[in-house]
Amino acid sequence: MKNRDFCGKIELTNDGQLSLFFLGAGSAFTKKNFQNNFLIVKGTDHVLVDCGTLCPYSFHLFNSDITEIENILITHSHADHIGGLEEVALSDMYCRGTKPRLILTNEYKKILWNWSLRGGLSVRGEDGLRQKMTFDDYFEQLAPVKVRGTPRPCYEIFVGGIKLTIFRTKHLFSSRNTWKNSFYSLGVLIDDRILFSGDSKNDPELIDWITHKYQIEGIFHDCQFQKNAVHASYDELKETLSPELRQKTFICHYNDGCENTDVASDGFAGLVRRGIYYDF
Repeated sequence: MKNRDFCGKIELTNDGQLSLFFLGAGSAFTKKNFQNNFLIVKGTDHVLVDCGTLCPYSFHLFNSDITEIENILITHSHADHIGGLEEVALSDMYCRGTKPRLILTNEYKKILWNWSLRGGLSVRGEDGLRQKMTFDDYFEQLAPVKVRGTPRPCYEIFVGGIKLTIFRTKHLFSSRNTWKNSFYSLGVLIDDRILFSGDSKNDPELIDWITHKYQIEGIFHDCQFQKNAVHASYDELKETLSPELRQKTFICHYNDGCENTDVASDGFAGLVRRGIYYDF
């Protein structure tokens, strides 16, 4: 893995390597690190993973336009992950006349529209006419295929040459502490070699399953630097990840004020940095 600095404009194509570019690396309430949304680029294909409230603005600061994004994967319905979708839907419709493609299951399509997007997008009024709108008026759905024989719900899809495997995570849950009664949230495995935890509690069972099944080259893990009810804490990751896995793990979704934390001294690969290309 190599790092490259941003130069000029966000790349939506490259020479074929797998690249991750973070629009932000911060937690939900960040004021300077921007929200933990990132772009996957490989050859002529790209996927934006999450589109939070600050995501369109982050594109703007990188001299780029979010309406150029064709494929979006949403991991869950908190504002730092979906807050920019309404702007994307309206900008694409009125400015470009296009529909972005959203990668999501039929189950989550209903959740995302009915519980989040419907309020701002369901009615369109122009020239005195009132028109009811649906999800399909704004977006094209790319539905992944369910994988059989996995320990929890798991789906796969190819976006051009990019393979995505998405799986349920433990983000919010009751005292029973299982994904089954958890808030609908997802993590992502990219090309069978890069693991993005998504927003998740510490989940050694999931990490063990994926790292034993696949040859993982890099892990980008959600983390808070204090004990937290809905995210993995730094101390938990130090305790449960092996030294070998810590060497591959970048910490992301951290709070403002933690930018200078020396995670390398504890054997981690580092803190995710906004505006850096991670090339694999």
